[in-house]
Amino acid sequence: MIPSVLPTYNRAPLSFVKGEGSWLIEADGRRFLDLGAGIAVNALGHAHPALVKALTDQAQNLWHVSNLYQIPQQQALADRLVEATFADTVFFTNSGTEACELAVKMARKYWYDKGQPDRTDIIAFSGSFHGRSSAGIAAAGSEKMTKGFGPLLPGFKHLEWRDFDALEAAIDDNTAAVLLEPVQGEGGIRPLPDDELKAIRALCDATGCLLILDEVQCGMGRSGRLFAHEWAGITPDIMMVAKGIGGGFPLGAVLASEEAASGMTAGTHGSTYGGNPLGCAVGCAVMDEIDTPEFLDAVNRKSGMLRQKLEGLVAAHPEVFEEVRGSGLMLGLRCKAPNMDVVAAGYDNLVITVPAGDNVIRLLPPLTLSEEEIAEALTRLEAAATQVETA
Repeated sequence: MIPSVLPTYNRAPLSFVKGEGSWLIEADGRRFLDLGAGIAVNALGHAHPALVKALTDQAQNLWHVSNLYQIPQQQALADRLVEATFADTVFFTNSGTEACELAVKMARKYWYDKGQPDRTDIIAFSGSFHGRSSAGIAAAGSEKMTKGFGPLLPGFKHLEWRDFDALEAAIDDNTAAVLLEPVQGEGGIRPLPDDELKAIRALCDATGCLLILDEVQCGMGRSGRLFAHEWAGITPDIMMVAKGIGGGFPLGAVLASEEAASGMTAGTHGSTYGGNPLGCAVGCAVMDEIDTPEFLDAVNRKSGMLRQKLEGLVAAHPEVFEEVRGSGLMLGLRCKAPNMDVVAAGYDNLVITVPAGDNVIRLLPPLTLSEEEIAEALTRLEAAATQVETA
């Protein structure tokens, strides 16, 4: 008999009832150190007072009116994002998946309006993850994502990650855009080196292709910059954002240059809930906290400390771990043991990690993780590794 909740997840036997900063409290009272942050969503931890206040204050006034009207909170957040990034304009969604759908539409509409309606192909890469909508799974292209869901949305080409020669050869007169994650998340915490991202930007410039960056997981301060592409000194034409932008409240966005967004006129796209007052009030509070040099400097300092300790963990447990990889507080441990065994041992030792592809466990803690909590994280990860070794 099918359960009342559709069984599309293999859920851990944990029921969390409260969160406090970097900690989750299970129904039985156990306190877990949360190094997953809801898969990079709770960027400021659980129940951050500034976010609680923003949400509570807004909830007492207005929840929803729809995009038929001006929404002051939406305008304020759009202005903040335009001021802080390459973008000239922003469309708000509820999720990264919805952001992917608009990014694909925007790129294709751009070329249609330029009088090149056949320029519809979007090049994407192995190991990518862009959500679970029709466009998202077609962009990822892997059998795991697409099997049983055909016919797939056409117009996507798939190349091996970091194969620049193949990318040069694949771009032709029908190519609309190149779509990639500066740091692959689901694919196993695989950062694209800065020089390669610069080369891809230059190739897009030379061929006229739009560059779409998916910063749903690696954006909003997680890399130690507001957005990960800033480390390479380049800008995209279109960027997908979600997860951390709402700090736990469902919120996403597509940021774009004026040129890339030129085809998206009234009636070409919409959203019932996207950019609602509640979400945007929280988003503004998130930006207040994250978009400061002091906050991002602290992320970089703590990421260096955490990475150094993780290197020691790998050296101490060579039968369990192979390497540390990642950027900022988006780190991965590639495992020799099955990664799900390590995740499960973490549960036993009251620490939350998140599995990923390439036999990796992800460490995506709140960006507010303290130095004391970093030390505690290593104590618990050490215990989990020892448990895996002796199992």
